[in-house]
Amino acid sequence: MSYKVAIVGATGNVGREMLNTLSAREFPVSEVYAVASPRSAGQQVSFGEKHILKVQNLEKFDFKGVDIVLASAGSKISKEFVPRATKAGAVVIDNSSLFRMDKDVPLVVPEVNPEAIKLYKKRGIIANPNCSTIQMVVALKPLHDIAQIKRVVVATYQSVSGAGKAAMDELFNQTRALYANGAPERTVFAKQISFNVIPQIDVFMDDGYTKEEWKMRVETQKILGGDIAVTATCVRVPVFVCHSEAVNIEFKKPITVAQARKALQKAPGVVVVDKQDPESGFVTPAEVSGEDSVYVSRIRKDETVKHGLSIWVVADNLRKGAATNAVQIAEILAEKYL
Repeated sequence: MSYKVAIVGATGNVGREMLNTLSAREFPVSEVYAVASPRSAGQQVSFGEKHILKVQNLEKFDFKGVDIVLASAGSKISKEFVPRATKAGAVVIDNSSLFRMDKDVPLVVPEVNPEAIKLYKKRGIIANPNCSTIQMVVALKPLHDIAQIKRVVVATYQSVSGAGKAAMDELFNQTRALYANGAPERTVFAKQISFNVIPQIDVFMDDGYTKEEWKMRVETQKILGGDIAVTATCVRVPVFVCHSEAVNIEFKKPITVAQARKALQKAPGVVVVDKQDPESGFVTPAEVSGEDSVYVSRIRKDETVKHGLSIWVVADNLRKGAATNAVQIAEILAEKYL
């Protein structure tokens, strides 16, 4: 069986990756629609190597007959169009934060909680988690199954692509300006991003945490279990693609480094690169851009707590952190529920 699929936000970083991933994974489509804002209507985007799609205007697009919508257009736009799409009979897999904490909307990472997908029937919506949450819970799940996670302390090192194409352009332009002894102009970030790090992603909340840090806490709890304590510090770094995370985990039960490594090596979607070798013993963002797996390195014991480990986690935020995760959800949806 094949399906009619619409990509909303098709001209953005994630939307283009969704189109690439649908094609690369040979998702069974009978028709693919590229949809975006009125200002992007009429543009052309690629679907695979042989197909060019003309972008359609979201405000005028008719969702009748569409089976699955993959959306990455932001919360404001999702709030406007998702009810229209679900009313027309489509199932929406939404990459914005709008529906993630809605109790009637499943928040899904296929390697972690695929069984939650069936709950889509309540609203016709499945939420794609935050990019930094996705890669972390993929690494945490096999360890949680062994020893039950009590607390997570995570520091993220997030690439500028997570803030969109304009953010990537800002990093490029600032770097070029600085090399030419010019002034690094900024319009996207609060501080200079080239040759710098910025400990703010999203807006600050009343408690001093940013919304990105809040998302990592509440989304992890919804996906893995509400009794897990999570504290995060999310940092933007001058890397174009791929997020990295230093994750410290405290467990309720004993777990050894050997047990953790073995569990991670067997876990779906995880690649372990963990040797005491400075040349090949760990993974960096430059090495995994364009990959769909979550890479785990530097698995080591934390001696400061009774049962603790620290790990280093890297993944492509545009792929596994967004597009690939959404397409994986669509694959399970199509195979088991539609």
